[in-house]
Amino acid sequence: MKRQVYIIGSKGIPANYGGFETFVEKLTQYQASQDIHYNVFCLYENSQKAQIPGKYFSHNQATCINIAVPSIGPAKAVYYDLKALAYGIRLAKEHHDEHPIFYVLTCRIGPFIGFFKRKIEKLGGKLYINPDGHEWLRAKWSYPVKRYWKLSERLMMKHGDLIICDSKNIESYIKERYARYHPKTEYIAYGTETATSTLSYTDEQVNEWFQKQKISENDYYLVVGRFVPENNYRAIIQAFMKSTTKKKLMLVTNVAENAFFKELKAETQFHLDSRIRFVGTVYDQELLKYIRENAFAYIHGHEVGGTNPSLLEALAMTKLNLLLGVPFNREVAENGALYWEKDNLAAQIAVAEGLDQATIGQLHAASALRIQEQYTWPKIVNQYETLLTE
Repeated sequence: MKRQVYIIGSKGIPANYGGFETFVEKLTQYQASQDIHYNVFCLYENSQKAQIPGKYFSHNQATCINIAVPSIGPAKAVYYDLKALAYGIRLAKEHHDEHPIFYVLTCRIGPFIGFFKRKIEKLGGKLYINPDGHEWLRAKWSYPVKRYWKLSERLMMKHGDLIICDSKNIESYIKERYARYHPKTEYIAYGTETATSTLSYTDEQVNEWFQKQKISENDYYLVVGRFVPENNYRAIIQAFMKSTTKKKLMLVTNVAENAFFKELKAETQFHLDSRIRFVGTVYDQELLKYIRENAFAYIHGHEVGGTNPSLLEALAMTKLNLLLGVPFNREVAENGALYWEKDNLAAQIAVAEGLDQATIGQLHAASALRIQEQYTWPKIVNQYETLLTE
């Protein structure tokens, strides 16, 4: 009998959203083991947008189950996870699954997890948890919500049979912070694609995008990521404005005229610097690859933790990478990047522009090798399959 694995906590597949959705997409897409069957819970409204009707559907050989939840603000994600986990336990019981695994992504439902853990134990199953990063550090959360996240994380670590961390730094944090619970942990990184873009400078969508932005290849710095304070847009923009570079700063992000944008605009006056361009999201993945490959350098300011997907893509595709020097980023890139602190990015931009092509080539070779050896999806999926069939 195949090992039944129930995945709770992603918005679902096919993936059109964030990191966990892409992870589940690749986990099922690259599946090689015939001894595992994945059951993936999906947010019904997202499946509707993808024109996938009904309660059940199949994708990448996985059984996908749509879960409908009302729009109830920040509690919606908690309710979604609870409803999905309860449904998964019911399915495992009805199907008489042998030793099912319930893999919960993120730590949203800690106050309720003890109740579900007892049900899972009665089935002979196991509860696996991926804690992601330090969610309670995100600036968007109010103080009460941050306290909830910390409590929830603690209870998830207390009840999890196995904690799967995509960062060695997160794994060390879990072991030290929750030593009283003696958590069993496993490090398995996030992955990335390594294939180069199928596009060239002669393709219509490439020409259209570059002409619209009035830039050329190798004439811009690039930032790709969610428009949130913990990605350090403020520090990046302020430093870039202080720099003397003639290159542009292309910010590929889901920017909206929200409070953070207005605050940033008022504080930095970035709109007066013609080098700085917010260009929105690029949904065409081949075009985004091409934009990455042809940037002069990528600037990465993520600091909340975990293995960041955009960082992996940059290390695989962009010749030169300037990374905020936090442990999470250094763990991934090692000697394949330049590092900056919040008070010296302008100086590091000057250093980057003084590098000769041979040095840039050496850094690119080191970052590409790092990705090829440690962060490809086939490698990551193989590690998961070994773990899930033990």
